Amino acid sequence: MFSRILEAWDRSRTARRTEGGRDGKAGGGSRSHNLFEAAAAYVAACVDDDQDRIDEAAGRVSPEALSFGVNELACRAVIALARERDEPPGTVARALLGLPAV
Repeated sequence: MFSRILEAWDRSRTARRTEGGRDGKAGGGSRSHNLFEAAAAYVAACVDDDQDRIDEAAGRVSPEALSFGVNELACRAVIALARERDEPPGTVARALLGLPAV
């Protein structure tokens, strides 16, 4: 997952530099986006398999911040599902990944 984030971030960074050069801007834009917004957009784009949106979301924050945000989103999603299903988080996580119950 982290390598996919790095690849998307690198593509997005390259695209921003190219666009910034055409617009006469140096640096290619602000890096002050909310990491949780970027993580939510990234995960939603991955679900839809939309490479343009994946690249755009990955370019909003650093790869490390995006990785942290995706991890936090996964934790919160598993907790919410576990509460909804009245099951332990470990059981829900394994079921989501298609792993056998322990």
